Amino acid sequence: QNRAAILDAAREVFGELGYGAATVRDITRASGLAAGTFYNYFPDKEAVFLALLGDSVARLRPGLQAARSEAADFEGFVREGFRAYFEFVASDPTTFALLRRTEGTIRTLFDLPAVGAGVAELERDLEAAVGAGLLAPVDVGYTAAAMVGVGFEIAVRMVEREPADVAAATDFATALFLGGLVRVSTAARQAPASA
Repeated sequence: QNRAAILDAAREVFGELGYGAATVRDITRASGLAAGTFYNYFPDKEAVFLALLGDSVARLRPGLQAARSEAADFEGFVREGFRAYFEFVASDPTTFALLRRTEGTIRTLFDLPAVGAGVAELERDLEAAVGAGLLAPVDVGYTAAAMVGVGFEIAVRMVEREPADVAAATDFATALFLGGLVRVSTAARQAPASA
C-alpha cells in the first residue's frame, strides 16, 4: 500500500510540476508518508519515475499487441497500433498530464528496458507482418524506431491541444508512416541483389 501511495503521489506531482521541478519531498508530502518510508521503496525520484513509466508501458503493451495482431493488412496494423496508443494516452488523465509535463525526460529513457520491451515487441510484430506478407521486407529495427518516434512526438502534440483529437492524430500518423513505407519498400524491391 505504501508503494502504491508513493506511485500515485508521484504521478500527480510529476504531472503537475514536471520531472525536473519535482522533488522527493514533494512526492512524500503528496503521499502523506514520511521520507523514510519513501526511501524504503525507492532510492530517488528517478526510480519512482521509471516505475511509473514501466507501469504505463505494461498497461499499454497488451492493447497495442492486440491491435496489431488483429490487423488484416499492413494499413490496419499501422492504423490500429497508432489508434490504441493515442487512445491510451488521451483516456488516462494522469498519463496525459505526465506526458505533457515530462516529454523531454521520457525521450532520454527510450533505451531503458521499461520502454525497450515495447520496441522489441513491435520489432517482433513487424517481422511477423513481413513473414505473413502484410509488409514488404524492410529493416524492422529502423521501422520500429520510426513508429515509436512518430507515435511519441504526435502524442506530445496531441496532448497539447484541447481537446485531444485521437482520430486526427491516428489519421496523420498512419498517412505519414504508410507514405514513407511505400517509398522504402519500393526502393528495397528495386535495389540490386548483393553479390
